[in-house]
Amino acid sequence: MVANPTSSAHGPADTAARAAGEVIELLEILWEQGREMVSPAPVSATQLKVLYALEREDGINLRTLCELLGSAPSSVSRLCDRLEALGFVERFPSSVSRRELELRLTGRAKAYLGDLRARREEVLTATIAAMPPSARASLLEGLHGFRASLEGRRPIHLRQAELPNAESA
Repeated sequence: MVANPTSSAHGPADTAARAAGEVIELLEILWEQGREMVSPAPVSATQLKVLYALEREDGINLRTLCELLGSAPSSVSRLCDRLEALGFVERFPSSVSRRELELRLTGRAKAYLGDLRARREEVLTATIAAMPPSARASLLEGLHGFRASLEGRRPIHLRQAELPNAESA
């Protein structure tokens, strides 16, 4: 007899991980819809990762960006070339070394990310608003726990935005 892959035979952590995976897949769909709504100059998912990394670590060099993304320098350099051509990234001489360049987001990129987040938040807000209040409170509690478990494990800094307390959920 073949076991049901969605059963909780492996325990609550496996069941929660599968449920989170399903939610992440749905969020990816919502994220793409939000990106399509905002994107006059569309960027790929990989280019978006570069924008997020540069937003968190303004003025880093290419080598550091490669380390953050876990990618080869040639690939990241090409990504930055494309983003520079779109007007989203600028390269400046490093304040530390004459041989390095610092990568910075342009105002256009910051506006793009702000608009993208606003569109995505609209979609999420509408979805979460449709949930019963007790489910919203449980979701918030679970997100707090999830974030806390990531604190010591993350390879790069998460955005430091505070999650609201459960009473405001």
